[in-house]
Amino acid sequence: MNSLRRFLATSFGSAVTGGLVVLVFGLILIEAGVIGTDDGSPSSAAVAPAALARPASDSGDKGLTVNEIYQRDAEGVAFIKADVVQQTQSVFGFPQQQRSTATGSGFLIDDDGHILTNAHVVEGAKHVDVQLGDGDTQSAQIVGTDPSSDIAVLKVDDTNGAQPLELGDSDKVQVGDSVVAIGNPFALDRTVTSGIVSALQRQIQAPNGFSISDVIQTDAAINPGNSGGPLIDGDGKVIGINSQIESQSGGNEGVGFAVPIKTAADVVSQLENGGEVHRAYLGISGGDITSEIARALNLPVDQGVLVERVLSNGPADDAGIKGPSGEATVAGQSFPVGGDIITKVDGKEVTGMEDVVSVVNDHKPGDEITLTVWSDGRQKDVTVKLGDRPSNVQDSSASSLP
Repeated sequence: MNSLRRFLATSFGSAVTGGLVVLVFGLILIEAGVIGTDDGSPSSAAVAPAALARPASDSGDKGLTVNEIYQRDAEGVAFIKADVVQQTQSVFGFPQQQRSTATGSGFLIDDDGHILTNAHVVEGAKHVDVQLGDGDTQSAQIVGTDPSSDIAVLKVDDTNGAQPLELGDSDKVQVGDSVVAIGNPFALDRTVTSGIVSALQRQIQAPNGFSISDVIQTDAAINPGNSGGPLIDGDGKVIGINSQIESQSGGNEGVGFAVPIKTAADVVSQLENGGEVHRAYLGISGGDITSEIARALNLPVDQGVLVERVLSNGPADDAGIKGPSGEATVAGQSFPVGGDIITKVDGKEVTGMEDVVSVVNDHKPGDEITLTVWSDGRQKDVTVKLGDRPSNVQDSSASSLP
């Protein structure tokens, strides 16, 4: 059975918050940054005694123990309950409402009461309650959400004496670094687990169907209800926001994903000011070319990106990038053929779709990039003026990942 990548908000009731993303094998079809492409007592915490040994830093600090990090940061981790109302149809076709309560996590980022969490934790919420520190539950305002990065900012009036968590530098994270996660799995408040950074530069699908790049993979146990909680490094600083797991069972199997704090920092100030987040948009989806695929399809290059779909009237379409004209079946798998092959972006070779996504995400709407493509048997450079990413993949008239 294929493994499933799951959002981590825990939902109670008749409606389900979050969704599933089925992993795609063969061609890796990434649509998220390109198509435009889940009473506050700490008694439930499982505190590990081991020290977090990090690679030697400039300061020579070997890092804090899990208990030290927990004592320092746990009170700033929020328990979030969102009352969700969904519009559905009855078996007779009449409109009706379904209500549910989703629980997740978040963490305090300043003394003004701003709390960072995942957008999917509060998606569709009519009312949000937050519990911080040892204080009472209080109503929270949704200041803003950015589904493209799965980030939301909430605000409460009283921090209940909780201290904001210090934000770290996700760019300096290395594979093997020790980390801890604090959150509310299965509504068990302020639970801490520990592990390591398993991999870097992963990509996951955001709630609106676009992709989130530079994601941190960890084996620290995270489960439904951990969504929006902090992934913390050995110095006690937040380096990521726990967002999804990859699982066959639906629970923790040691493969979790955290949105890097750098991504969050890029959008928080805009959300706090009530603004909208604008992101660059290319308007394609594509698949990675491997040497095996190149041989099977008789391609002129052995690495790059097969353009699998071009959005009508999108930036790439306007620039003349071509989608496939047919498909070929190799070992029982279908591959698009006849479309352009992207080999470079701004003169730099690309090994796959992740490279294209990263470049697009590093630009702003209105910027121009140059794609080097094989098209109709010859290589050429195409200048594309990037557009403004629509609110979701469906708005761009493209289907989400199969």
